[in-house]
Parts: sequence; structure tokens; C-alpha cells
Amino acid sequence: MTADVHEKAGARITEHRLRNGLQVILAERHDAPVVSVLLYYKVGVRNEREHEAGVSHFLEHMMFKGTRAFGKGEIDLATTLLGGNNNAWTSHDHTAYWFEFASDRWERALELEADRMGSLLLDPEEFEAEKAVVLEELSMTEDDPWRELTREVGEVLFPGHAYGRPVIGYADTLRALSVEDMRGYYSRHYHPANATLVVCGDFRPNSALRLVRRHFGSVAGEHVGATSEPYRRPPVEPSSEKRLLCRWDDDARRLCMAWPTAAVGSDEDYALDLLVTILASGRMSRFQRRLVQEEGLATSLSLSNDTRVEGGALWLLTECAAGVSPRRLEAAIDEEFERAARELVSAKEMKRARAMLMAASAFESETVTDLAEDLGSFAVDADWRLVLEGDARLKAIRPTFLRDVVRRLLTPARRVTGWSLPQGATLEEART
Repeated sequence: MTADVHEKAGARITEHRLRNGLQVILAERHDAPVVSVLLYYKVGVRNEREHEAGVSHFLEHMMFKGTRAFGKGEIDLATTLLGGNNNAWTSHDHTAYWFEFASDRWERALELEADRMGSLLLDPEEFEAEKAVVLEELSMTEDDPWRELTREVGEVLFPGHAYGRPVIGYADTLRALSVEDMRGYYSRHYHPANATLVVCGDFRPNSALRLVRRHFGSVAGEHVGATSEPYRRPPVEPSSEKRLLCRWDDDARRLCMAWPTAAVGSDEDYALDLLVTILASGRMSRFQRRLVQEEGLATSLSLSNDTRVEGGALWLLTECAAGVSPRRLEAAIDEEFERAARELVSAKEMKRARAMLMAASAFESETVTDLAEDLGSFAVDADWRLVLEGDARLKAIRPTFLRDVVRRLLTPARRVTGWSLPQGATLEEART
């Protein structure tokens, strides 16, 4: 059966499924002699039990520490000798591994990925050595006041849910983690039926699919216990605003506001992208113009839409300008959200926001790796076809729906407000 062909950013995209369950997305594009290979696993912080906090990120490190065919350091060495690049990252919902090679040698990426999917060693000595590296990485984050503030806000924002934990985990859970714990986690989640392979760039689809089957077709399918998932508390609708205070040994007054929002790919997701752009993207946005440029209340301000598989968050981060009280800054922010809940945004603002988001989407598909990342992340978190629908989904959002989203999701009663203040300052300073 011939796969349906879709087009995006000059690429011809098809989806396939191997018998062992591996989802394969091929995006053929011949503008440069480069092929990007990304392997996504549907596993991240969301899948960790409490005593496993941080294991997804730690396992990402261990995937470079040796398999039956490739010893420690040999994956990086093979990549370098072929003039390629590789990387990996972990999120709350997935873990991804990336290779980029010239189009005459990209098959090597399939060999490397298939081998570590099926035969990771997890040597006990390497495990303990890398644990020390991860613990050192964690300790370095403790010197960042913004990380401390957002971590505490996140824990309150997602009560009883793994989304409230940092991706890197906690020192106590990492120290207690054994190599057998990790081996069990790897067995449960690192198998073809829980993965999506994206190949994007200068190749011929029929040839590429044959190579994928050659390397991945013999990898064992779903393992015993692979479908076992930890209990995750269903989202609870907030009943009132939660406030918290952190201390930091400097004079800055930092503010983090966060609201629980919606799942990735929902209509609310696209509305929130528009709202973020209208309120905080560029010098013409409402927050930047009023709070930073005109009234000088904040040194900077960022607003981000962080949608995830089981519900997301809208994050606002800002810092008081010198001589400005936290109370005054927070009051101005409240006024702007109240305005967004009361008034319809103008046609001019909607047009500007849509144009900025569509331009950003086009730019983010400029390289084959960028396009592969979009396809892979949507594939494991929602549906890869959302990559094709982005512009149409944005155009379908109307000002009335945008206002409704603000009224439903971004009220003061639903948010967590966290201040990081100097030693000796009181929380009363940050109350409106």
C-alpha cells in the first residue's frame, strides 16, 4: 500500500509502521546534501515514579556510554569521523536523540540508534561515574535564582503530578537510583512500539525505508511490563491563588506567575500562542511597550506557552526595575490581563501576531533538522500532522475565543505567584 504523501517546507512527508511497532516518518527534501535522523521515545518526567525522579535525563546520558557493538565514546567518535553531529535532550513528555550527516553517509545513524535501542550495556562502573556527573550538573542549577523560583512555582502549579518535578530530578532520588532501577526503566520504555524515527533530508524514500527496516526490523518489540505506567493524579481545578516567597542573596526582585492551561495541539494551545505574541513578543507588544519602555517598571519580561501532553502552563517571568516596588509591578500586570479578559484584541494586533507566528514557523522549518524536530515532537506528544495545520489553526482563532481563553484560564484565582526577594524583604511588599 502506498503511503499518503504530505508536503511541508519543501519536503514530501510519508508515515510508515514497522511490524515491531516503530513509527517511521520520512521527509524527503533535496535542497542540501544533508540528512537528519531523530529518534523520539515517548518517555520523560511524566513517566517517572517518585523514586525515579531524574532517571529519564540520567538515562539519556547513559545512552552514550556503551552498547554491545559500540564501547564508551565510540558513538561520538563515529559521528566525528564521518563529519556529523549528534545530541540528545529530555523533556517532561519525551526523550530525543539526534544525528545529522552528509547524505552519502547517514545510514550510520540508523546503525547506532538501532544498536542502543536493543543492546544498551548500562555498565555499573559507568553508571556510578555518570551519576556523579549528573549530580554535579544538578548542583550547578542551584546557583541560579530563576531556576529555584520556577522550580518552587512548578511544584505548586502541578500538585501531585510529575510535571511539577524538574527534568533533572532531585539529588536524593538520583543518589538512591541503582543500575537495576535504570535497567528496568530502559526495558519498559526503550522499545520500538514506544518510539518514532524521523528521517529528514536528501534521500530517496524507498531506499530509506529499506535501510530503516534493515537496522530496526529485528529489534525486539514491546517488552514485558512496557505498558506499566505510574499513577498520575488528575488535574485539579485551582480554587484560589497560591503565593510563595523565595530568598536570594542579591537586590533583585524577581516575579514568576504561572497558570495551568491546556494540552498541546488543542485550540487553546494556538490561542495562547497568539496571546503570548500580542502581550509580550517584540517592542510593539502590550507588556513590553507599557511595563518596560513607557513606565519603566520592569527590566525585562517574558511570557511563554508551555503546553504538554496532559496539560500545560503559561509562564510569566519578570524583574522589577531599580526603585520599583513589587506591588506596583504586579498591579500593572494584573491590569493588562484584566484588559485582555474585558476587551477584544484589535484586528491589527491579531494580524501582527499571526504574521509573526507564521514567519517563525517558516523560519523554524528552514533546515532539515528543524523540520525533523517539529515532526518528531508533535508525533510523540500529539500528532505529527499538526505540523501541516499550524497556519490554518492560527487563522481559525477569533478574538472572541481568545478573550474566552483569558477569562477561563488566566484568572488570578487559578495562578501561582512566586516572588524571589532579597534577604529581609517581606511578602507584603509583593501583595497588591
